[in-house]
Amino acid sequence: MVVRRPPARSRQAQILAVAAERFHRSGYHQVSMTEVAAGVGITAPALYRHFRGKPELLDRALRSGLDELAGGLRAASTTADVCAALAAVAVGHRPLGTLVQRDARLLPPARRAALRRELRADVALMAAVLRDERPELDAADAELLCWSALSAGAGLSYQSAVPQPRRAERLLRELVAAILAAPLDGTCPDPRDHPAAAPSRPQPRREELLAAAVRLFHRRGFDNVSTDQLGAAVGISGPSVYRHFDSKAQLLAASLVRSRERLWHEVGGAIAVAAGPGPALEAALAAYVGFARRNSDYLGAMLSETERLAAPDRRAAVDFRRDFLRTWVELLRQVRPEDDAAQARIRVHALFALVNDGVRNRPSSERPDLGDCLRRLGRAVLGLADPG
Repeated sequence: MVVRRPPARSRQAQILAVAAERFHRSGYHQVSMTEVAAGVGITAPALYRHFRGKPELLDRALRSGLDELAGGLRAASTTADVCAALAAVAVGHRPLGTLVQRDARLLPPARRAALRRELRADVALMAAVLRDERPELDAADAELLCWSALSAGAGLSYQSAVPQPRRAERLLRELVAAILAAPLDGTCPDPRDHPAAAPSRPQPRREELLAAAVRLFHRRGFDNVSTDQLGAAVGISGPSVYRHFDSKAQLLAASLVRSRERLWHEVGGAIAVAAGPGPALEAALAAYVGFARRNSDYLGAMLSETERLAAPDRRAAVDFRRDFLRTWVELLRQVRPEDDAAQARIRVHALFALVNDGVRNRPSSERPDLGDCLRRLGRAVLGLADPG
C-alpha cells in the first residue's frame, strides 16, 4: 500500500491549529517547536521545512483566524451579519482571543503594527455597517461598541472547558448584538473611575518595585524586562533589586499576589455589603470597572504573565481565577436562572475581556465617560436591564 503524504497546505493548516492550541493553553514561551511537531506527528526538522521558527508560527496562527474574520466582515451588510461573523470566528478559532490579547505583543514590532492595522480595519468595517443602522452614533461611540464586540467574542478563549459549539455561537451572536445595540447617549464621567492620584508620601521601596514590575511586565513581557530596567524605574541600580526580592521570578509572583489581593478587596468587598444577588452583581460590576480603570497594568500582567510563574505560584493564580469566576457565575445564575452554568460562564468571560480591553485600547481608554460606558456594556453582556 502506498502512503500518501498530505498536501503541504493541509499540513501547514494542521501545524497552525496545533501551534495555536498549544500557545493558547500553555503560553508562547512555554511551547517548543519540538512540542508542536510532536503534536502533529512529525519531526522538528520536518516542521522547520514549513515554518522558520516560533515567531512565524505565532504570526501565521494569528493571521489564519484574522483573515477569516476580515473576510466575514467584508461580506457583512447588516449588524446581524457582523454578529454572525464574530461568533463564527470566536468558536471556530477559539485560541485566537488569547493569542491577540496575550501573545501578539511578543511579535516583532513590524508585525505588531501590522496586526493593529488589521484590527483597526476590521473595526472600521464593523463601524460602517453599524452607523448605517444607527445613524445617531458618532464615530467614537461606534468604534467603542465595535471594539467591545471584538473583545467580548475573544472572551470565549478563556473558557477552561470547551463549550458546545452551536450553543456558544448562538449565545455569542446574542451578546454581540446586545453590545452593538447598547445606548451610549447620556453617559457621563464618574470621578470614582478616575485613576487615583499619586500618594503624597513616599512609598516603601518594595511597594515601588511591585508597582513598577506589573507595569513593565505587562507592557514589555517578563523576558524583555531586566533587573536593570526594574531598578531604574524606581531609582536604584539593578543589583539593588535583589535586596528586596531573591529573583525576578519572585518579584513577578509577589506583584501578581498583590494584584489579586487588591482586586478581591474591591470586588469582594462590594459584593459583601450588597443586599441580595441583583444589587451584589451591580456592585461587583461597578467595582470591577473602577478597579480596571485604575489598575489596567495589574489586570494586564495577571492575564499575560501567569504562565511565567513557577508551578506553585501558577496553581495559586489559577485557583484564584477559578474562584473569582465562580463567584460571578453563581451571582449571575441567581439573577438570571434561565442561564445554565455554561451560558453564565460565557457571559462572565465576555464581561472580563470587554472591560480588560476597554481600559487599555486607545483612544477609547481616554474617554472621561468610559466607566459609565463599560458598565452599560457590561450589563448588556450579562443580560441585565440598564437601570438608566
